[in-house]
Amino acid sequence: MSRLTACALPKVARTLCLALTLGLVGVFGGLAGCDRPSSKASFFSTDITGADYGKSLSLTDQSGQPRTLADFKGKVVVLFFGFTQCPDVCPTMLSTMAAVMKELGTDAARVQVVLVTLDPERDSAALLGAYVTAFNPTFIALRGDTDATTRAAREFKVFFQKVPGKTPGAYSLDHTAASYALDDQGRLRLYIRSAQTVPEITSDLRQLLAGR
Repeated sequence: MSRLTACALPKVARTLCLALTLGLVGVFGGLAGCDRPSSKASFFSTDITGADYGKSLSLTDQSGQPRTLADFKGKVVVLFFGFTQCPDVCPTMLSTMAAVMKELGTDAARVQVVLVTLDPERDSAALLGAYVTAFNPTFIALRGDTDATTRAAREFKVFFQKVPGKTPGAYSLDHTAASYALDDQGRLRLYIRSAQTVPEITSDLRQLLAGR
C-alpha cells in the first residue's frame, strides 16, 4: 500500500488497511482498495516487495527504440544485467529463462525477459539483438552509454567491474549474477538467484501472473 490515505474506504476498512501495514496479514488477509500486492504467495526467490530501489530504467533496445519500465506495464518482467561475452552466468541465465518460457506455455506471452548490457563498449545493438533472440525470439536487450549504464546498475544495486585481460580489448566483467522480477504494475518484487531452477522460477512467475 503506497499511503494509508490512498484507501478511500469506510472507517472499519481503513482500520483493516492499517492492520495490514502493521504486519497482521495472516489475520486480516488482502483487502480490496489497498494498493499493495497480496502477501499470500510463497516464493522460492527472495521477496523484496516494497524495496526502495529499482523504480526507473531508461535505455535503448536493440532496435534503437527508447525504453522505460512503463513500456512493459501489463507484463511480468525478468530483468538481468550482463554482457554478450560473459562466459557462463549470462548464457546460463538466458537458457534457464528460455526453458521457463516453455514451461509457462500460453502465459509466456505475459512475461518479458530483458537483458541490460553492462558492456556497451563492445555490445552493439545489432550484437545484442542477435544474442538474446538466439535464446528466445521475444527476449529484449537494452543498452546505453557508459553514464546511462552506470545509472541503471546503481538504480538496481547491481555491481560490475572490469577485469583486465592480456590485451585492452580482452577484458571481462565481474558482475551481480542474480536477476529481478517485476510484477505487471512495474513494481520490484523478487530477487532471483542464479542457482535457482526452472521449476522454481516458473512457480514464482506464475504467482506474480496471478496477482500475488
